[in-house]
Amino acid sequence: MPTLRDTLSRTALSAADVDWLHRLVGDWQMVADLSFADLTLWIPVGADDEQDPHVSPWFLASHARPTTGPNFYHEDVIGSPASADRERWLGHVLSTGRSVTPEELGYVREQYVPVVHGGRTIAVLVRHTDLQNMRQQGGLEVNYLQISQQLFGMVAEGGFPIDGAATGVGRGTPRVGDGVVRLTADGLIDYASPNAVSALRRLGHTDQVNGADLSEIVTSRLLPGTTIDEAVPLVLTGRAPWGTEIETGGTNLTLRAVPLTRSGTRIGALLLLRDVSEIRRRERELLSKDATIREIHHRVKNNLQTVAALLRIQSRRLEDAGAREALAEAGRRLSTVALVHDTLSQGMSEHMEFDEVANRVLRATVEVASTGSVVATELRGSFGRLMAEDSTHLAMVLAELVHNAVEHGFEERRDGAGPRADRAAPRVVVEARRHRVEDQDVIDVTVSDNGQGLPERTDGPDRSGLGMQIVEALISDLRGTISWEAVQPHGTVVRFTVRLRSSTYD
Repeated sequence: MPTLRDTLSRTALSAADVDWLHRLVGDWQMVADLSFADLTLWIPVGADDEQDPHVSPWFLASHARPTTGPNFYHEDVIGSPASADRERWLGHVLSTGRSVTPEELGYVREQYVPVVHGGRTIAVLVRHTDLQNMRQQGGLEVNYLQISQQLFGMVAEGGFPIDGAATGVGRGTPRVGDGVVRLTADGLIDYASPNAVSALRRLGHTDQVNGADLSEIVTSRLLPGTTIDEAVPLVLTGRAPWGTEIETGGTNLTLRAVPLTRSGTRIGALLLLRDVSEIRRRERELLSKDATIREIHHRVKNNLQTVAALLRIQSRRLEDAGAREALAEAGRRLSTVALVHDTLSQGMSEHMEFDEVANRVLRATVEVASTGSVVATELRGSFGRLMAEDSTHLAMVLAELVHNAVEHGFEERRDGAGPRADRAAPRVVVEARRHRVEDQDVIDVTVSDNGQGLPERTDGPDRSGLGMQIVEALISDLRGTISWEAVQPHGTVVRFTVRLRSSTYD
């Protein structure tokens, strides 16, 4: 099924016309809700000499259903052909640029509205009303329908969508069902829906709503010293098509203004408002929890770095070379875990982009395990976003494998004589490939070097060392496998596969 963008690419419309239609469709849910009717957008795709005469030159490009009443179309109708009668009315509106409401057929009423941009009709909007299931008209229905007709008139004049209009004010953008206020040109309340009245009551206004000055109602409830956004006065009077948020007395209201015009003159305004106090309270709680979690990660990182520093200091006081090396290794491993917590402390999530951690681990490990030669590192592919626990395990595995590659793969260069002439410059490459296996995230990793290679054995390096025991334990915890392989003419490749604990594809 072609999208609106696909359909518009088949027309001769200019880029400005295409943008106008996208903006209309992006904001017409409000019109559908106010009119209690389905809306369809018909685009003239034109005809050429080779086109089948039985194919309609009109394309139903977009469709909106109301959330305030029953739907006219219950199935997807985008792409449906136009009947002969509909083609006639669409062509009439396109050529005349005037709205028309044909005679009702049974329980169906349709209204054809030209979509005008730059003084030209570029499409036709059709309102479909099921009279049989239409809501019984009361004060709310009458006022909503009146406002919708004003908006249809603006569409036919090229005044809607409004240039510079903001379709939202962030999370909690008001909708028709949240509350509707109609203002006069002077900013007085001409009509307020029951939900809008309730929102103003929670704001602290207990007097009559109709006929009151909305800006006075709101500003009189602001606490002394409150700094208000410069858009607030223009939104409260309906003079600008903007959105804003007001907080006073523990109540948060989001507001969106849509100036109503006729022949280019402002005759009033439509305001949508919503009480988002509970949403904002929960957001504040989440921010507080996120800040607490980040502070915990920061303190864990600091504590780990402190312990690592103490181990390094203690190692310098020991005469036993083996003990000094053991403490140095323990400090290095603690520093690797600290890197993970440092990254977590800088974000707002328990997920992290592990590629950044991997690069930092590579640099730090090569520096610590330096053999006297400069060892280059490279990260290929991507690990993606990982949970904290998976990140810690992977960081430890990478650090151990890279440290082992640098320390043992290039140990012959410790004498300071530099690389042998028959070998390339020292290099360690880490490559990651992430994919899905049976709805689970799997990462295949290779760590390769161009060092002196494995000793004369077929089962990999000596597994009796603490480093290899740590690697195998962590790989096993991630339900993975690992293998070593010698490459010719020299070098080693380590391959391991891990299964992540939770789905982190996002």
